[in-house]
Amino acid sequence: MTQADRESEWAADMRAARSGDADAYGRFLQSVTPHLRAMARRNCAQYGAPLGDAEDVVQEALLAIHLKRRTWDPARPITPWISVIVRNKLIDMLRRSVRLTVPIDDLAEVLAAEEPADDSPAVHIGSLMGRLKERQRAVVQAVSIEGCTTREAAARLRMSETGVRVTLHRALKALAALHQANPG
Repeated sequence: MTQADRESEWAADMRAARSGDADAYGRFLQSVTPHLRAMARRNCAQYGAPLGDAEDVVQEALLAIHLKRRTWDPARPITPWISVIVRNKLIDMLRRSVRLTVPIDDLAEVLAAEEPADDSPAVHIGSLMGRLKERQRAVVQAVSIEGCTTREAAARLRMSETGVRVTLHRALKALAALHQANPG
């Protein structure tokens, strides 16, 4: 089957599926899946992602196609629309896999602070915490005060682990600046 024939078949099946033909939708998904898999593997290899992640990209792309099928313009070719979905799902997967580590040595000067003269440091810390953004306050509370791991805090706060690390770093930096500006 030529690429033009495949394009024509996929477009016809998707048009019929959008009109309520479940059999056409099944044919479309079954026919497009090997193409998605090949694109995902090729893109994973090109961008240095593990080939094992290709199947995750395929599954996410199939879900996105299902959820976004009404956004495809039947007057336009369907293959580029599918390719963009696969590319976007790969990008999402690559973003999730980025691991950001912030060595504590880089924060030593920022975190170093003299003990407050006040007899109640908890009150001072509480007032400084109250001046943080809500998300920063929640991350500091979970990780620094309650002792949650980054993974636990991410799950609880519905954030990525990287997002928790970045937010914690920024919050601690903000707390240090607030403390230096208002030592007690």
